[in-house]
Amino acid sequence: MDRRSFVKGSAGIVGGLALGGVSGAQDQGVIRIGSDIPYKPFEYRTQDGTLVGFDVDIAEAIFGELDREYEFVQTGFDTIIPSLNNGNFRIIMSAMTINDQRAEQVDFSEPYFIAFQTVAILESGNIQSLEDLEGKTVAVQKGTTGEAAAQELQQQFGGNLNIDSYDQITGAFNALLNNQAVAVINDNAVNLQYTEDQEAVTLLQGEGQAAEEFESAPPYLTLTVERYGIAFRQDDDEFRQQVNEALNAVIASGRYEEIYSEYFTGAPPQSILDRARPSPGTTAANGTENGTAGNATDTTTNGG
Repeated sequence: MDRRSFVKGSAGIVGGLALGGVSGAQDQGVIRIGSDIPYKPFEYRTQDGTLVGFDVDIAEAIFGELDREYEFVQTGFDTIIPSLNNGNFRIIMSAMTINDQRAEQVDFSEPYFIAFQTVAILESGNIQSLEDLEGKTVAVQKGTTGEAAAQELQQQFGGNLNIDSYDQITGAFNALLNNQAVAVINDNAVNLQYTEDQEAVTLLQGEGQAAEEFESAPPYLTLTVERYGIAFRQDDDEFRQQVNEALNAVIASGRYEEIYSEYFTGAPPQSILDRARPSPGTTAANGTENGTAGNATDTTTNGG
């Protein structure tokens, strides 16, 4: 995968990539974005301190469409929704899965990424199947759907699974490398990134939920199929509509595919592209006519 060491500059990006301090004040002009950093490849810092990642580039494209300045505000994922609702920032862009529990507290944009929960293990370990995890310890990040997937697996094992939850995903991976856990349950794109960075780590293979939903599924085991969205306070409908329109314009323009290719192999999920590029004779979500035939089938990739 290609990795960018910098983000292309724009009027809103120069100030936008500096982390802002958390405050209770409502943003005035500058859009404050809550995000759990690092979570490579979605949001992370290069050695020189530059903030980069898929979410970072999507934010640049969206707020470029809206001609708005913005900044990322670092916050822990397990408290990120309360922080949003307390007014510490305007939106959340942090590889956040849309689910019913969160939708009771926030509103979401339309999906902009498809992900799977996967199991990262040591290449030299003795975990060869999901059943081998029974009686062992797995590591997860607090407040994530990876933690929820581990809890569901714990129920399947009649409680015979230990779950260690960490404030950041780096803590979970360190536990794996230090033999404090036999696996990390987490989003596929992040787990795959870690297998690139650490030769000792690989993904547990096998079929799973992705094979049930998509014609082409990845070779590794998938515990869930999830869709990421941008989160908003529930009283921010007008702004959410503006962001949705800008997101669909980014998709329709081809910019989304360009950003996707910077961080992931293969093509983006077709259902996301089709939302802004419908079949001939229909109107795209951003109000423009489209002359390219759509395909209703998702193509899954290593990145989602």
